Amino acid sequence: MKGRLFQLLRRRAKYLFDLIGSESLKRTFLQGVPFWVASILTGLLAVGYAQLFSYAEKLSESIFHAYKWAFFIITPLCFVAAWWVVKKWASNARGSGIPQVMAALELSTPRHQHKIDSLLNLRIIVVKICSSLVMVLGGGAIGREGPTIQLAGSVFRIVNRGIPASWPRLSGQSFILTGAAAGLAAAFNTPLGGLVFAVEELARIHVRYFRTALFSAVIIAGLTAQGILGPYLYLGYPDVSHLKFSVFFAVMLVAIISGLAGSGMSRLILQLMQWRSGLRNKNVAYLVACGLVVAVLANFVSYEIMGSGKELMTRLLFTENKDAEWHAVLMRVAGPVISFTTGAAGGVFAPSLAAGAGIGALVAGLMDFVGSNANILVLGGMVGFLTGVTRTPFTSAILVLEMTDRHSVIFHLLLAAMVANLAAIFIDKHSFYDRLKKQYLSEAHRAGDLPAAPPA
Repeated sequence: MKGRLFQLLRRRAKYLFDLIGSESLKRTFLQGVPFWVASILTGLLAVGYAQLFSYAEKLSESIFHAYKWAFFIITPLCFVAAWWVVKKWASNARGSGIPQVMAALELSTPRHQHKIDSLLNLRIIVVKICSSLVMVLGGGAIGREGPTIQLAGSVFRIVNRGIPASWPRLSGQSFILTGAAAGLAAAFNTPLGGLVFAVEELARIHVRYFRTALFSAVIIAGLTAQGILGPYLYLGYPDVSHLKFSVFFAVMLVAIISGLAGSGMSRLILQLMQWRSGLRNKNVAYLVACGLVVAVLANFVSYEIMGSGKELMTRLLFTENKDAEWHAVLMRVAGPVISFTTGAAGGVFAPSLAAGAGIGALVAGLMDFVGSNANILVLGGMVGFLTGVTRTPFTSAILVLEMTDRHSVIFHLLLAAMVANLAAIFIDKHSFYDRLKKQYLSEAHRAGDLPAAPPA
């Protein structure tokens, strides 16, 4: 069926370009068609996944406020179920999905095609969605943005594998990289963020040879999402007018704290994952314990330990209530640590932004910044914490900029990103995703697929 569709498209295109008489234009058009098809599918998938994720998160919140004690049962059950789905059907669907895409890019040679197929495929899509939805329903502090990147990479990989041999094509690396950029752009409605992320975090190859495909894929995926949801912003339009000059120094302070916290959270997650790997047959006990800890903290300390944290970001940016208690900030860090180490599907993008927002609001309260000046510290904290996790300062700044459409504070956000990136080095020289990518490559090494991996 796929072969007939591509052949039909090729015949139509051949007729068109025979009339035009440009062989190079014909080849460029034919190379672009698979990217455009995959981009539309990515946009549709990202929108559907976002709506399901939002529904599951709202359902979890409503159940908690009505029957909070039920989460002593619901959370452990959901954590176990989300982990079991991944373990049973697709072990490479666990976690964020970004490290899997990074590993797939590094493995993009004919010798390792089967390994790439194990990281990006149709089963990954189904399992990733199911596991993450169960996790968020049970109160897991996870996001959908990282998983969307792996979903998009899988879509582009499937389309690439379905192209007939006679069809002019670009490399498999270009498809995976373009898919990741399109996925992030559709997840956050941030096309520039998707492009910068592809270059800053993922690219180990020159994009000049497929930059048109990359740009068009990001645009098409984003437009597909907008066609369904409308021209929305992920967060909205916070007030950042009439800022004091002294707020620059406060932004730097917030960036240092949030950068250290983001890198520290990443380091703690990795250490817990390493410790958990020695438990062997005690996985279920660990998951039940994680679920009970989350339920206890949510009931007796703060509900902020649950969910992606978008509600916290919205409250801090768009209401007069900009208070963030220290324990709420601590819960926004503890939630992703516990949830991510379960081995279920779920990302840390949105939880990282929420944790950074809490740090910014906490510092704003301590320094008596209010209104728009408090808002810029919240935004700076978001940029700083995400930078501490990903070590992609430009991506972090551009993402928050596009989420809020506040171009007037671009220098504040870039300052926060650069300072946080420097601060994070004191905790770990490598990014969270880079550490996890090396784990996937090590697994391939142990399976005999690769030469020995260099030490981290």
